[in-house]
Amino acid sequence: MQAPQQRSTPRGPRDSRTFLYVLAFAGLGVVLLGGILALVAFSGGGGSSAAINSRDCTEESFPGLAPKHLSNPDENVRYNSFPPSSGPHYQQPAPWGIYEDPIKQTILVHNLEHGGIVVQYGDVSEETLKDIQAFYQDDPYGVVVSPYKRLGKKIALTAWNEPRYEQEGEFEDVDPGNGYVLTCTQWDADAAAKFRSERRNKAGERYPSVQDMAPGA
Repeated sequence: MQAPQQRSTPRGPRDSRTFLYVLAFAGLGVVLLGGILALVAFSGGGGSSAAINSRDCTEESFPGLAPKHLSNPDENVRYNSFPPSSGPHYQQPAPWGIYEDPIKQTILVHNLEHGGIVVQYGDVSEETLKDIQAFYQDDPYGVVVSPYKRLGKKIALTAWNEPRYEQEGEFEDVDPGNGYVLTCTQWDADAAAKFRSERRNKAGERYPSVQDMAPGA
């Protein structure tokens, strides 16, 4: 078997430049590939990174707080968003639907953990309330609507996006993802619909499908 032939003459200036160009382009390709993979990894578990904003509504993202079941719905919890969008919560969620009375935030966070969208409103007009109710009736699956006086004259939609838990109720070492709050000074049905479409059913204990979150369930 003939041994591989070795180069007997050194590379010229043109050969050296070509070799360096090849190395540079190869390095650039590695950097671009790494960036693409990082972007895919970032967007895969915690929901879309693009904020949902309009003239009257602003969305904020908050680092997810670790989930934990509470035996008392009145337990004082320090949440990192207003209204709360992730974290410890009462062990029983509220049935999906429209409520005339406020619901404790610790209960609503459990609805968020199941992939729900919570719509809360402060001191709004009757016309705005009818618009919110129409939004719910248009697609009520996995949605809770209730008043919340602390919002003043604003409306807020909340959601929790995180990777699915391997086992329901197993919270050890889970990635809590991100909480999302869309705060509106005026009702914006388009922004609310986009928030519902982008953020619903993407939480740790999400349902197999949106249709499994029927009103009253």
